[in-house]
Amino acid sequence: MTESPRTIDAVLRRHSAATPDQTAVVDPETRLSYRDLDSTSARLAARLVAAGIRKGTRVGVLLPNSATWVQLACALTRIGAVLVPLSTLLRGGELSAQLRVAAVQHVLTTAEFRGRRFLDEFAALDRAELPALQQVWEDGAILSAGAEEVPGGFVAALADTVRPADPLAVIFTSGSSGAPKGVRHSHGNALAAVRSGLAARCVTADSTLYLPMPFFWVGGFSGGIMTALAAGATLVTEAIPAPETTLPLLARERVTLFRGWPDQAEALARHPDAAGTDLSSLRPGSLEALLPPQLRGAPGARAKLFGMTESFGPYCGYPADTDMPTAAWGSCGKPFPGMDVRIVDPETGVPVATGTVGVIQIRGPHVMRGLCRRGHHEVFTADGYYPTGDLGHLDAQGFLFYHGRADDMFKVSGATVYPSEVEAVLRRLPGVRATFVTNTPGPQGDTVAALVVGDVGVLSEDALTSAARAELSAFKVPTRWLLTDDEDLVPRGATGKLDARRLRAQFSESEPRAEG
Repeated sequence: MTESPRTIDAVLRRHSAATPDQTAVVDPETRLSYRDLDSTSARLAARLVAAGIRKGTRVGVLLPNSATWVQLACALTRIGAVLVPLSTLLRGGELSAQLRVAAVQHVLTTAEFRGRRFLDEFAALDRAELPALQQVWEDGAILSAGAEEVPGGFVAALADTVRPADPLAVIFTSGSSGAPKGVRHSHGNALAAVRSGLAARCVTADSTLYLPMPFFWVGGFSGGIMTALAAGATLVTEAIPAPETTLPLLARERVTLFRGWPDQAEALARHPDAAGTDLSSLRPGSLEALLPPQLRGAPGARAKLFGMTESFGPYCGYPADTDMPTAAWGSCGKPFPGMDVRIVDPETGVPVATGTVGVIQIRGPHVMRGLCRRGHHEVFTADGYYPTGDLGHLDAQGFLFYHGRADDMFKVSGATVYPSEVEAVLRRLPGVRATFVTNTPGPQGDTVAALVVGDVGVLSEDALTSAARAELSAFKVPTRWLLTDDEDLVPRGATGKLDARRLRAQFSESEPRAEG
């Protein structure tokens, strides 16, 4: 069996030779085959080299999703430059911090997006705080720059020096504390991590994949660009997902897999245009809100893919078109091949017995290479595990059940509450689309509080409380509620994760419910 290519350049050359006419990436204005992606990214790489970018140069990319984003990512990484995706949501201080932590030397940015003029924002940064930063390029300028000074064959020769162990990207994650972490991945570990989960995500070379996640987060970069490249699949993307544009795009491109956050699929399914849109090409493995009932699993029967930036996306799952064994319903599936998972006591770090909740630690060749500006001993345990900060337990069959974040866990009257357990119960109730549970101070200590997104015309605090009492121990039942029908009111950080501190602040600002 032929070994899978382990660098981006090798992946592109393999697909360009084997399936040159296969569509690689589509956006509303652009369609590129794998032959096109290979040739255009090679020409872009020559322009980047002419601009002073070489192997090891750290280059920030601040663009909305597009075929251009994919071309630039391929051009940079095939010559061994280190890609640093930058969020279009970042503001001055956040942007400066990420540029500094990753020691970014060049930036390729869009001139304007969603009313923001990014070149002006870069010009306003204090360059004294960014000693590594040499040049900020508007993407149109770098795309149109001449490359005639680069000798023929130089780009190919440079690409030939890139090895699987060489750095591929620095991807930022905020973590629960909000402090940005620059996560370092190599070509080899990133491609291997993606390939290990292709079967669970039902992605093949025949797939036409759409996911609305931005490429600057690991969900979009790993789950979108890298997944399509690894499988030789087709990636469909757009700058600003919206039902009015997304639904026609899904139908026109005959998308077979819709991945992403469940609420994104649910928003599309609720849109008035959904009923008249032909989504018959979608296959099992897509988010179920867009599938007809006969292609969906029973509630809890399908695995919730589980991963993080540090594992370059999902490291645990189960075939997304297949019901798990009944005893595993509600789990995240099993760790993918190449990933070693153990559960340890939160206080002692000692491995716990099967079925016991503790902190999840991961180890293996697919895990990140490290964190920017952090020593190996600061990040990994002595025996090479990465403490994820997530809580979970493994059952006797090896299925992983998620119980929230270790720093989200709290105690009520001395008993431990896992927010994810309460959220799971509330999500099963009619009219509820999403729930977010946290702790909030009360006269006798912490109490349970829940933000519920759903049909406020149907939901009520009394009904939710009664339903929760029917399934949960009394100390786990929320005594504080916030009800809304607007998902945008959920406080999120720059990477889309729930901002637990802001959620707690929302409850502290609201009037407590009188207890009878």
